[in-house]
Amino acid sequence: MNAMEFGKYARLNDLAEQGGVVIFGCGEDTSIPTCELRQAFSLDEKVYNRSFSDMTIDEAADAYNRAVAPLDPETVLLHLGQADRQRFAEDASGFDQTYIALIRAIRAQDKDCRIVVVSLKNYDNDPAIEEMNRHLRFIADSEKCAFGDIAEKKVWNPKSSMRASSFVHSLNFPFQNREPVYDLVKIMFCCA
Repeated sequence: MNAMEFGKYARLNDLAEQGGVVIFGCGEDTSIPTCELRQAFSLDEKVYNRSFSDMTIDEAADAYNRAVAPLDPETVLLHLGQADRQRFAEDASGFDQTYIALIRAIRAQDKDCRIVVVSLKNYDNDPAIEEMNRHLRFIADSEKCAFGDIAEKKVWNPKSSMRASSFVHSLNFPFQNREPVYDLVKIMFCCA
């Protein structure tokens, strides 16, 4: 993480409306084109990306307070761990405890914030990532968070989904899904 990323997010937060969905991740998440995906899928939610290039779980609480908390998000998509693979291999319990502390700190600021723990992509069936994802699912379950599983490639046709979403939206039909957050995870992390 660097001062330029924090400065950019502070300027963007001055322009942004509070509420909505915030992607809080690391690595390739910084390039998720939230505006384009929001338009393509006719999403009504405000979606912001506050991801950092090389953030570890140890840095996440401070980064959250500085870059995400000012947005007062309704939903946070936590996609953390990619930069922590070595730490997880050396101290999985410490990784888990720090991740849980982050979730509890977010809840302490806003008990109504919906938190989604998003797995790491594991398209090559790496056993270490599989184990980390198992821990992330456990963390989500133990802290009563939703879990967005993007570990495996799934058959999904984004263009077909875009057309259906656009059609439903054009009818002003109240699109109700039992768990729409899973669709949002799929759109944001698997489409771009």
